[in-house]
Amino acid sequence: MSAIYKLNKGKWVLKFYQNILNLSLIILSCVLIFFLFRELFNIVKDAFIGNNDVHDILGRVLVFFLYFGFITMIVDYFKENYHFPIKNLLYIGITATIRFIIVNNEHPIQNLWLSLVVLVLMISYFLPNKRLEI
Repeated sequence: MSAIYKLNKGKWVLKFYQNILNLSLIILSCVLIFFLFRELFNIVKDAFIGNNDVHDILGRVLVFFLYFGFITMIVDYFKENYHFPIKNLLYIGITATIRFIIVNNEHPIQNLWLSLVVLVLMISYFLPNKRLEI
């Protein structure tokens, strides 16, 4: 009888932590949506005032896509029965690395290495799809 009680107690604890995690992710997604729209407002504002700094504009656009990627990852977490698909993490890594290359463009050797990192991440992104097709 005590084994059944311990099993039910363990399920309650797991469900409690799952609910805390879900609530935290919902709050995080609301915060990310706020920052997403704030970044969109800044992009539109820069377009109207005529900002000609290409690196600044591309940096803002890529930050927008990072927010979008994180929000998409949270949505996919709920769609995939409470687990994060690895493809979303790779997508965010690719976007963040490209943003870093664009914003910090003073060191060409560092950018070469980061470009190789992007290549490896892209190969990793498309590799699982190829295995499923075979």
